[in-house]
Amino acid sequence: MTIATTGMFPTRAAIDGDRLWRSLMDLAEIGGTPKGGCNRQALTDLDRQGRELLTRWCKAEGLTVRFDAIGNLFARRAGRNDTADPVVIGSHIDTQPTGGKYDGCFGVLAALEVIRTLNVNGIETERPIELVSWTNEEGCRFAPCMMGSGVFAGQLTLEDALSRTDVDGISAGDALKAIGYMGDDANRPGRFAAYLEAHIEQGPILEDTGDTIGVVTGALGLKWFDVTITGMAAHSGSTPMHLRRNALLGATQVVDAVNRIALTYQPDGRGTVGALQLLPNSRNVIPGQVTLSVDFRHSESDVLETIVGEFRKTLDTIATETGLAIEITPTADYPPQHFDTDCIAAVRQGAQANGYAHRDIVSGAGHDAVFIGDIAPTAMIFIPCEKGISHNESEYATPEDVAAGANVLLHATLNLSGAKA
Repeated sequence: MTIATTGMFPTRAAIDGDRLWRSLMDLAEIGGTPKGGCNRQALTDLDRQGRELLTRWCKAEGLTVRFDAIGNLFARRAGRNDTADPVVIGSHIDTQPTGGKYDGCFGVLAALEVIRTLNVNGIETERPIELVSWTNEEGCRFAPCMMGSGVFAGQLTLEDALSRTDVDGISAGDALKAIGYMGDDANRPGRFAAYLEAHIEQGPILEDTGDTIGVVTGALGLKWFDVTITGMAAHSGSTPMHLRRNALLGATQVVDAVNRIALTYQPDGRGTVGALQLLPNSRNVIPGQVTLSVDFRHSESDVLETIVGEFRKTLDTIATETGLAIEITPTADYPPQHFDTDCIAAVRQGAQANGYAHRDIVSGAGHDAVFIGDIAPTAMIFIPCEKGISHNESEYATPEDVAAGANVLLHATLNLSGAKA
């Protein structure tokens, strides 16, 4: 879908950075932690309180607020042509158990600040603008992550999502009903003219390069596996070294291979072993079996397939040379996402118009925009976060960078929605 972009600000309007910062801090008080972070997990009573605050703020701006059947919040600002497909802006407000103030929340409140700025300056847009706050992006209480956007985009059925349970056996459907935010799919907007999501980078690249804005061109695809290496458990004292079948020794070769293969496919190759279980896990027993997780990512599907093919061949070689049995089981497979060129251009023009140092960047993490990118023209805006830290109570973005990201979102939204001062 082609969207005409003007590349011009229709007004010298700019967001109110102090107002945006106050909103971020006010929302962060709901579920605030002693270490300065936020614990506001999806579909908890604290999530309900966050939703209520956001709803009050949206209604105060004259927006029409609705919730769909998975609890996604949509808040609509009318356009001159109110039957036109809307420009949708937002993110999520649920957090990790030891989350920060900015992950997701910045994108939702930047969207609110854009609308506040349009209202204060009396700016009309040709298209309607919809603020969205997606349900359960984090996936820490109810798996999978990006649940609300996944249901919206058809990646997950509503029935499946609502049936997912937490560690206490409570279903997402029951939790959504309990907090009073199970709506109706009749409240969902139809097609999007465009979707824009502002977010902290959750990585160190922008801070390292000194750039204020990341123009996100897409997201890495990923392939996850569980690898099980089986040898023979035996006594650590009475078994000679040359007669051992040490599963952990084989696992170390697998870990090294994951790292080495990913390094071969730079700059976008990623390879990680993040979880490892030993059996019998005893200090005086040679490990008989090791299961480990493997996470490969890349921005190009064919390269990702090449990485996995090379990894499989390496596993065969390790098995042959060590005499160990190695089994690989796929656990997740998401293709790379390439965002819409017109939406990317609108973000880039927003950074240029405001004089912000910027660079193109590919997201290494998953976001709601990855799913929405399958059904609508999409792009993202990144701002730096200190030391690249996220999903942590010490997560931090400066007020200046927060304001800059929101100003780029304002410019891109004006550009794509056909604004008139």
